[in-house]
Amino acid sequence: MNSTKKHGKRALVTGGAGLIGSHITDLLVREGWTVRVFDNLEPNTHKRGKPSWLNPDAEFVQGDIRNRDEITAALRDTDVVFHEAAYGGYMPGIAKYVDVNSLGTALMLEVIREENLPIKKIVVASSQAVYSEGAAECPQHGLVFPEVRPVEQLRRGDWTVHCPVCGGETRSVPTPENAPVGGETVYGLTKMDQEKLVLLWGKQAGIPTVALRYSCTYGPRQSIFNPYTGVIAIYCTRLLNDLPPVLYEDGEQTRDFSFVEDIARANLLAAETDKLDGLPVNVGSGKGVTIREVAEQISEALGIRIAPQAKGEFRPGEMRHLASGTARIQAAGYKSQVDLATGIGRYLEWIRAQSDVRDYFSEAETILRAKGIVHSVSK
Repeated sequence: MNSTKKHGKRALVTGGAGLIGSHITDLLVREGWTVRVFDNLEPNTHKRGKPSWLNPDAEFVQGDIRNRDEITAALRDTDVVFHEAAYGGYMPGIAKYVDVNSLGTALMLEVIREENLPIKKIVVASSQAVYSEGAAECPQHGLVFPEVRPVEQLRRGDWTVHCPVCGGETRSVPTPENAPVGGETVYGLTKMDQEKLVLLWGKQAGIPTVALRYSCTYGPRQSIFNPYTGVIAIYCTRLLNDLPPVLYEDGEQTRDFSFVEDIARANLLAAETDKLDGLPVNVGSGKGVTIREVAEQISEALGIRIAPQAKGEFRPGEMRHLASGTARIQAAGYKSQVDLATGIGRYLEWIRAQSDVRDYFSEAETILRAKGIVHSVSK
C-alpha cells in the first residue's frame, strides 16, 4: 500500500517556493500528502524566477496572498494550510510588511470563512522576532523578562541587558512562550499580527490552529540574493567574495539556530498532533550561539580566514540574546536533529554549487544606514 493512499491529506503551502516552504513541501510529498504550492516569487528572494528546487510532485501556483481571487482558488480542495508566505528580514519597507504579512493573512482567513471552505487546520509561521528581548536571570530577582534596550543605552556602546527591577546585569536563559511579546521591529510586529490573527480566528471558527515561533532558520535554498535576511547566508556570500562578515554591536549577541529540515519536521508534527492546537510554540535548539562564533565557524568551514568586522554599529529594537525554550514542543514529541556545525556544512555544500554568488550586502548596508535601521555608537 503506498503512502498516498494511506494518507490522503491535502496541503496548501503558501510561500512554498521559499526556504522553509519548499522543505515543508518536500517532507509532505515524501509522507504521501497531495501538495499545492502557492508563491508570488518575490524578486528580492527569487531573482532568477521560479527556483529549480520546486518539487515536481507538488502542484505549483504562482499568485499573491493579497489577491482575493488567487488565494481563493489556491485554498480549494485543501485540508491543512501551512502559511509560510511573508515579507521578511531587516528591509526598510513598512507598508509592504503590513500589506503582505498582516493584511494578507487576514484576507486568507476571511476567504476561508466567507467561502465556507472545509479547512481542518492552519499552521502559521511566526517568529522569535515577536519577543522584545530574550528571558534573563537576575542574581537578585531570578527569572525576568527585560524590555528592549533603549537606543540611548546602545548609543553609549552599552550592550548589556539590565534587570527591569534593579537595573543589574543579567544572564541569558531560554525564553518560554509565556514571555511578553511585542515585536520591536516592523517585521516582528507583523509576525505578531499573523500569529494572533490565526490563533484568535481559529478559536472563533472552531478550527485548530498552531503558531510556530521559529528561531533563526538556515539551510540549503536560503536566498543568496536577499541581503536583508539570514545571517549565515550573508556571511557565506561575504566570505566567498573575500569580504569580512559584519558584526553589529560587539558580535557577542546570541541566537538560536535551526536547520530548515528540523523546522519542516516541526510543521508536520504540528499538523498531525492535537497537543499544540491553539498555542504559540517555540521551535529551536534551545541553545544560544554568539554571532561572532557563527562567523568564525563559517570562515573555518570555507577555509577563508577573514576576521569578522565590528564597526561600532547597532540596529535599534534588536534583541541581545535569544535561545528558545522548547519544553512545549518537546512534550509533543519534537527534537531537533541537525546541529549547527553539520547544518553549516550542508549549507556550504549547497552554496558552492550556486553560480554568481555575489555580495549583495554592501549596497544594502548603505540603504539600511540611510533609512535609520542601522545606527552608529556616539563617539
